[in-house]
Amino acid sequence: MSTMKAVRFDEYGEIEVLRVDDVERPVPGAGQVLVKVAAASVNPGEMSIRTGILHAIWPANFPSGQGSDLAGTVAEVGAGVEGLTTGDEVYGFTDDRGSHAEYVLVEAGNLAIRPPEVPAEQAATLYVAGTTAYAELRAVGVEPGDTIVITAAAGGVGTFAVQLAVRAGATVVGLASERHHQWLRDVGAIPVTYGEGVAERIKAAVGDVDAFVDNFGGYTELALELGVDRDRINTIDRAAAAEHGVKAHGNAEAAEIKVVAELADLIKAGDLRVPIAATYPLAQVQDAFRELEKRHTRGKILLKP
Repeated sequence: MSTMKAVRFDEYGEIEVLRVDDVERPVPGAGQVLVKVAAASVNPGEMSIRTGILHAIWPANFPSGQGSDLAGTVAEVGAGVEGLTTGDEVYGFTDDRGSHAEYVLVEAGNLAIRPPEVPAEQAATLYVAGTTAYAELRAVGVEPGDTIVITAAAGGVGTFAVQLAVRAGATVVGLASERHHQWLRDVGAIPVTYGEGVAERIKAAVGDVDAFVDNFGGYTELALELGVDRDRINTIDRAAAAEHGVKAHGNAEAAEIKVVAELADLIKAGDLRVPIAATYPLAQVQDAFRELEKRHTRGKILLKP
């Protein structure tokens, strides 16, 4: 029986519960595609699922795999699959927590042909972070002439959100540490350092603020202090959203391959940059998550089988 390497964990816990196992290589059923993974993104949501924080929303079935984003090559196609064939270079996502592996089964409708102008490493970042940024900007209704503040502006989601907001014609304030300020300027944002006095620094930089996207958590009260209407505030902090009556839209509100493909088209056209902070082999999955949990990387972290 053919086997493959795949990330697994048997219980909720810290990074140490992660391991790489030899498991049976799956066979595609009707409407499915087996993809040989070239790159897969590492995301904070996977950390939250692994620790059990999101058990009430997305419970794990043990032994559990992990990973959603992916780019790779079609290895096999199941019955009824049209438009994809063995050898095609593809990108997309799985909803079955399996892309942190050498091979992954994917529903054919969750894949698209990867343009040669879009590197596999960048295509593998688009589903979770890219669609989250897309959804949160749509949630706050960013329009030309708006001024928007985006926290964690150099992080995995923030790097997408900043650029998409600039493309929408908004004046974008990016909260980030000083080592990321030049990158933010390069993509058209106004960098502001977070920390004590941040409200005054934002007001000095841009005056009034129309919309606020919090990709870090803990900034809802700052947004309200700046006078932003509640329906134009979006946060990753669901508890704060419930408490203050603001929005908490994310990946689930834009989890479609057409959105992922739209982002890939922007990369192809040279209108979207995807910084890759670090790349780890699959065997070093624990190290990849240690890097992620520092919360200081610019852009995305990848696993490559």
